[in-house]
Amino acid sequence: MKFVLTSWGSRGDVEPCAAVGRELLRRGHEVHVAVPPDLVAFVESVGLTAVAYGADMHTTMEALRNFWACLFRSPWRVRTLLTRFLAAWTLITRCRRELSATLTSLADGADLMFTGLPFEQPNANIAEYYDIPLATLHWLPARANGHLLPGVPAPLLRSAMTMVWSLVGLLMMRLDRRQRRELGLPKASGPSPRRSAERGSLEIQAYDEVCFPGLAAEWVQWKAQRPFVGSLTMELPTDTDDEVASWIAAGTPPIYFGFGSMPQCSAVDSAAETVAMIAAACTQLGDRALICSSWGDFDNVPHPDHVKVVRTVNFAAAFPACRAVVHHGGAGTTAAGLRAGVPTLILWTLPDQPIHGAQVKRLGLGTMRRLSAATQQSLVDDLRSILTPEYARRAREFAGRMSKPADSVTNAADLLESLASARSITRVTGRRRSRVRAATTSPARARGDPGRCQCRSGWGRRSASARWCPPGCGSAWAGRR
Repeated sequence: MKFVLTSWGSRGDVEPCAAVGRELLRRGHEVHVAVPPDLVAFVESVGLTAVAYGADMHTTMEALRNFWACLFRSPWRVRTLLTRFLAAWTLITRCRRELSATLTSLADGADLMFTGLPFEQPNANIAEYYDIPLATLHWLPARANGHLLPGVPAPLLRSAMTMVWSLVGLLMMRLDRRQRRELGLPKASGPSPRRSAERGSLEIQAYDEVCFPGLAAEWVQWKAQRPFVGSLTMELPTDTDDEVASWIAAGTPPIYFGFGSMPQCSAVDSAAETVAMIAAACTQLGDRALICSSWGDFDNVPHPDHVKVVRTVNFAAAFPACRAVVHHGGAGTTAAGLRAGVPTLILWTLPDQPIHGAQVKRLGLGTMRRLSAATQQSLVDDLRSILTPEYARRAREFAGRMSKPADSVTNAADLLESLASARSITRVTGRRRSRVRAATTSPARARGDPGRCQCRSGWGRRSASARWCPPGCGSAWAGRR
């Protein structure tokens, strides 16, 4: 079978997609992946075929960082806020346009499309156009629910999430209508989540249900459509594994510090000041620090002997050997820390990251703070609060309830295979029925009249809103519904 996978975001956003793609490829399927240009090499390094679309993620994330920084720090600067929003919006709309053009070609003949939450709707439109199933990867509970944020009344939270999806729909309405018009699809009605549910799209929850207590019970009616599989990762080795392992073994367990692979809203003005703050805090605590510098330029930054700075870190290998992990609250990094069974301090930078921080705090596994509000003293106080036997015990116990990475990837691939296989059987049956109808009702079409669509996608259409065949097939049936 042919699978088309798309992902947009940082390496942490792309890796789950690549993990599933690699498993599908191992099982003998044809796999194609579409990612931002600066992540093509990463996807290809694990043996997958990749194509690029949109702008580099560093460029896009920098624009988003500038907007969010202005929104949080000086929201009264309306003109600056609007300018930064338009700069980010221009890049995002470019990505969406290029994604649509890329996938319209790439998805021809596919049995299933698999995508992340960003740009879910353009993927859904193309899946509808080709009448193939769509599966979406959710790294947090994105659909309306009452358990996303602890302390918020459930009815209020559900209403707020429903309203957010409505606002997203309004923001994207013009782009969505343009794409559907170009594909020859009718105007869509209703918010994106409802349309996805009506089409029977699979929404894979790539996190453990124990991380959001009560959510599985609330979504029991969606159990088959929203399965929990756990965080998806390949646990890839890095060039620094031996170096890091040797350094850790030479002393007391360190505290890990890292803030993702993209430029973030830093708590300080420079890499040197960041290292100095971490070093000073760890000196006060009497601990060593392991810093992953993939998010900044640390090449010429001096650091004391109790601080180790490396470009990359293998979370699966290093985290279990640490006393605690301090990071930005990305979904993948948070899951790696919880699986390692060590306390967590989340210093968040982007709006989705406090969600993970709030759950970590609720579960008694760590605490959180906004990165730009962190100081040397707050860092010391936060770390002292979680570097206790009670936090360590709870973290170890919780790790035993988390899914295993290999099982998560296997389960996700099983779900995609099952969905694609079921729909393929339905489509084959539909083609046979279409051939019987064509032969008995239209001798000209049965003889292979030029007006009859001969391409694969022209057989067995079941959706009233789908085209009979894609543009360019040369048939008089092209674009007919």
